[in-house]
Amino acid sequence: MARLALERAPDAAAPGRFLRSVPAWGALAGLMLLVQGDALLASRWSPATVAWVHVFTLGVLGNAMFGSLLQFLPAAAGVAVRGGPRGARVLHAALNLGAAALVAGLWWPQAGLRAAGALGLGLAFALLGAATLPGLLAGLRGGLLPKGLALAVASGVGTAALGGLLVAAMDGVVPLPIARWTDWHAALGLVGWALGLLAAVGRVVMPMFQGTPEPSARGQGAWLAGLALGLPAAGLAWAAGGHGDALRLVVVAALLTFALAGLWLQARSRKAAPGPLAGAWRLGFVAIACGGVVLAWPGAPAVLAGVLVVAVALPMLVLSMLLEIDAFLGWITLHRRCGRGWQLPGVQTLLPAPRRRGVLRLFALAGLGLVLAAAWRHGPVARLAGALLLAAHLGLAWAQLGLSRAVRGFAVAHPPR
Repeated sequence: MARLALERAPDAAAPGRFLRSVPAWGALAGLMLLVQGDALLASRWSPATVAWVHVFTLGVLGNAMFGSLLQFLPAAAGVAVRGGPRGARVLHAALNLGAAALVAGLWWPQAGLRAAGALGLGLAFALLGAATLPGLLAGLRGGLLPKGLALAVASGVGTAALGGLLVAAMDGVVPLPIARWTDWHAALGLVGWALGLLAAVGRVVMPMFQGTPEPSARGQGAWLAGLALGLPAAGLAWAAGGHGDALRLVVVAALLTFALAGLWLQARSRKAAPGPLAGAWRLGFVAIACGGVVLAWPGAPAVLAGVLVVAVALPMLVLSMLLEIDAFLGWITLHRRCGRGWQLPGVQTLLPAPRRRGVLRLFALAGLGLVLAAAWRHGPVARLAGALLLAAHLGLAWAQLGLSRAVRGFAVAHPPR
């Protein structure tokens, strides 16, 4: 933790409200699959499936990524986030209310709900860009970290803009070839926003928490340049009526190089006994690589590739890091509340490794169930996967509740001197 600037870390309530919203959205995803079964895995174009996907991308991953950014930027990247606590509350409301309206408008096809969702989400990503991009752009000469984070946030803003256009096209407001623009929207969101953010953050957290070497600056710079140039060019070409092979190539190359580089770095870790975080990231890297192979394979089901990346890999990578951040937020709270003179419990004590490992094993089981359900398309298997997904997020909520109790208990027993 030597590279973390504790004095710059925000009040824990700002990122914490995003992180505590994740289990509710994940439980909703589990319930939807438990009720609908393999109907949610029949086609990527089903409105119910699109709603389910956005529960993951906006509710689960969106909350985790927004909250992580609010913590990571000032504490680890030295970037000031504008807006303060009030801005964080508005951002949280816009993201979650917008996501809820969009998901409801897709699940029960309602144009008004979809439009409200698109407006709320557009506002959320615009606010995120306004809060973070000025500081990131001012520090672009500071190395790859601000460049990667700026690219990720800009991709998120672009994804929200494309999503708004797609909602308008669904309602007949603008004439767009929805299938082509959806591919561009998905590629920009999953690769530019989610994978780009993980690659940037991984440059710090993999050496810090997993003992890996630092990624090659030249290699990561080339990877970022490929995303910055390839995603807009290939996406626009496909959306405008060209061939989709270039966009598929960019996405597959990004997935495979990210996953293989991560596995290569982990194989060179200085730690003899990797912890739960390293194991979760290893599983995430493998799932991303499998998703890239399936996406590249002619005739392979697109739903299986989507499940591997959206429902298995990205949650393993993001939510395992969420546990680390949540524990660190608890420690920061005690550091500021109790003051000097007390020996504070360590981060690993507030959220012990066995509890983290138990939660991540639940997510691994749920991921296996989801992959089997997508590959097999059998109703009982899909419902079992939904039950496992629900259990995993309830386990995450229970771990977060235990962490909160530990923090409150220590604070009450050790008042400021």
